[in-house]
Amino acid sequence: MRNFSESKKNFTNVFFFIADTTPIPSENAIVFLSYILLYLTFPLSIWFCLQSVAHFQRIVIFRLGRLRKGGGVRGPGLVFLLPCVDDYIKVDLRTQSFDVPPQEVLTRDSVTIQVDAVVYYSVRNPLDAVIQIRNVHESTKLLAQTTLRNVVGTKNLMELLTAKESMSRTIGMILDEATDPWGVKVERVEIKQIQLPRGMQRAMATEREAEREAQAKIVAANGELEASHNLREASDVMRGNPMALQLRYLQTLNTISNEYNHTIIFPFPVDALKRILGKYRTVALEDYKGLLSIYMKLKITQGITKNIYGENPADYESRAKKKKTCVLVF
Repeated sequence: MRNFSESKKNFTNVFFFIADTTPIPSENAIVFLSYILLYLTFPLSIWFCLQSVAHFQRIVIFRLGRLRKGGGVRGPGLVFLLPCVDDYIKVDLRTQSFDVPPQEVLTRDSVTIQVDAVVYYSVRNPLDAVIQIRNVHESTKLLAQTTLRNVVGTKNLMELLTAKESMSRTIGMILDEATDPWGVKVERVEIKQIQLPRGMQRAMATEREAEREAQAKIVAANGELEASHNLREASDVMRGNPMALQLRYLQTLNTISNEYNHTIIFPFPVDALKRILGKYRTVALEDYKGLLSIYMKLKITQGITKNIYGENPADYESRAKKKKTCVLVF
């Protein structure tokens, strides 16, 4: 059906072109006089009768205001023009582009935004581009602006931000259908930027930040839950082997000492110091057989280990007798 309507339109255009190009007797006389003038001034006048047309161009020739016979479209190559009678208009067939200025549009959900785009088009029918419309390029630009505003006004803000490609295709189809009678083919439409108001940008950023913080808290809570399960399993394992807890102490101290320089207070079993006790003077107060632990604060200064209770060894013995513990004397 569409092919039939296009054929009918082309037949109608050709009919009117033939009717318009039929010359009247006075016009024939003027053309005859122009040929005589060309003959008399030959070969000088031949330089004014030839027009070079590039491969990507076409020219539409008018003779005394009427379309020249044969459709009026010539090129590429050398084209003969009759001086003082023929007039022509050059048409570029290459793909051209233009920027649509930023358009302030109110979306369907009542948000004011600015949208700009770029349009790529080309002239496919030079005759329609010259006869059907006065300025095909300016008209295409204005039509692109109004089409962009109309299409954007029917969309929500989230649809514009997430479906830019589909909206660009929709605008391209509407423009192509509207410019087809002008001999113009809209090849591509791309939306360049959607600019939101600053207040809207801050609100969206705050909302997104709150969502990220909530997600981070959920992840941290899940991590704590998983860590508690792992600690429970580790405690069950350490319960079966008492020395595992002491080894865990040493590993923790080693990790802390590599990163920071601190004074550390930690429990330590006396049995682990039996070899050290043999080298230094020791005050034993009660029983060595059990696992007796003491809290000691050690400060390493030039290779000398000092106890926190003072410099007099007698003080160590008196404290040990009162508390019934085991004390090292250095």
